Amino acid sequence: MPDSTHQLSCAAPVLACLAALAGEPQQLQHQLLAFASNLSQCPLAQLYLLDKTHTGLHLSSQWFDGAPLQVDTGVEPTNWFDQQLLQYCLSQNRSLNLRALDNSLYATPFLPETAHPWRSLLCLPLHDANQQLAGLLLLARHQGDIADALSEPLSHLGSIGLGRLSLLQQQRDLQHGHDDSIALPSTQAEYGSFGLIGQSPAMQQVYRLISKVLHNPVTVLIGGETGTGKELVARAIHDYGFRRSQAFIAQNCSALPEQLLESELFGYRKGAFTGAMQDRAGLFDAADGGTLFLDEIGDMPLALQAKLLRVLQEGEIRPLGSTRSHRVDVRIIAATHQRLHEQVQRGLFREDLYYRLGHFPIELPPLRERGSDIRQLALHFASDTCTFLQRSPCHWSDSALAYLASHRFPGNVRELKGLIARALLLCDGNLLLPEHLQLPGTPEHAHRLGLREQLEVVERNLLIEGLQLHGGNQTLTAQALGLPRRTLLYRMQRLGVTADTPK
Repeated sequence: MPDSTHQLSCAAPVLACLAALAGEPQQLQHQLLAFASNLSQCPLAQLYLLDKTHTGLHLSSQWFDGAPLQVDTGVEPTNWFDQQLLQYCLSQNRSLNLRALDNSLYATPFLPETAHPWRSLLCLPLHDANQQLAGLLLLARHQGDIADALSEPLSHLGSIGLGRLSLLQQQRDLQHGHDDSIALPSTQAEYGSFGLIGQSPAMQQVYRLISKVLHNPVTVLIGGETGTGKELVARAIHDYGFRRSQAFIAQNCSALPEQLLESELFGYRKGAFTGAMQDRAGLFDAADGGTLFLDEIGDMPLALQAKLLRVLQEGEIRPLGSTRSHRVDVRIIAATHQRLHEQVQRGLFREDLYYRLGHFPIELPPLRERGSDIRQLALHFASDTCTFLQRSPCHWSDSALAYLASHRFPGNVRELKGLIARALLLCDGNLLLPEHLQLPGTPEHAHRLGLREQLEVVERNLLIEGLQLHGGNQTLTAQALGLPRRTLLYRMQRLGVTADTPK
């Protein structure tokens, strides 16, 4: 077997050869793994690629004993994202070299079964042209170690291969008339849901935005009405992002007075104020390496806003009573139900902090604009509440679901969840009826919708969802619903629906 020096000297011509390679994507992947196998003298080489959401890791290609090894290409390929060894490389964004691969210590179901056990493994994170994590290159041997000096040339090899794969895919899209710049997500699976519930076009846009910041360290500002689930989105960004192995800490900025909030965030030293009997670390220190979620950031006092701005700009904090600052590595996700730009104009929020926080805003839609998500959320909450109350599952009547869809829900998802919990307590049987809901602000017996009213609610929901999905384009909406355009316009006029009508 050639030594590491010889292997490193071979890296340059191999990389040059790969950069000039042309062909189909699968052919290129096989050639990439063949080069990696030859360079490292490892019989097994595997290429794993992350999906758009960075929550799915799939084996794209593998090379074994000098030939391609078939990969399962079923409808639902195996997701190796949660495997301990692969997850370490992804979450830490660093290589892993195991020289004593003990099957009793490490689970390796992603390695093919062979007559001889695998004894050493090298796993390398691969990055795309924007230096974002895109996949993994894995090599394994039955005997002998894999030199650490191989990590750098193999990483370059994989990165060039991914770049070439991206170019080939773009060329194929152009040849087939695909234009990703105008493509809209058509299914929930395209971006994933990150543990959130909903398939409406409005939520698909939220999922698309979440996927952009999972592995980017930008500060995120989440907006939306009260009860839309801002903390759930913040947790999703953390749990599916590159800091998932570290702490997630949440603090409501309106829950504490200014002095107490300052000591809670920044910590203090002994003697800093009356009652400070010992040093105490703040939430920034507790979240070091992880994520700090600041809810209701619009209610933070102006004096504290200046301190927060310094943390964002310099990455440093100074505890109360201390003369020294120290660095922290914290990702800040902020949320508010207020319109911060209006707060800035009124002098209630610092303009410089507003622009620093708003690098990547995510606006959550109110529940009334989420169409069929109301039904999906209702079914989910009803199932969870029945489990919590330790009662048999309840079923929904069609009239109850139609009645629910007619409500505007000023309290959004939080209101819906509480409403269903109350309805289940009022329901003596196992069938939820409109009278169990008793929506606030509606007169008695108003829940008794006739058949025509129920159908109009369903029809209105379909029209609005179709228009949202196609960006207000009435021709495309009519085609999707199987209607003549004139019929669509008539029904929109009859139901009071316009291209920008909120639900």
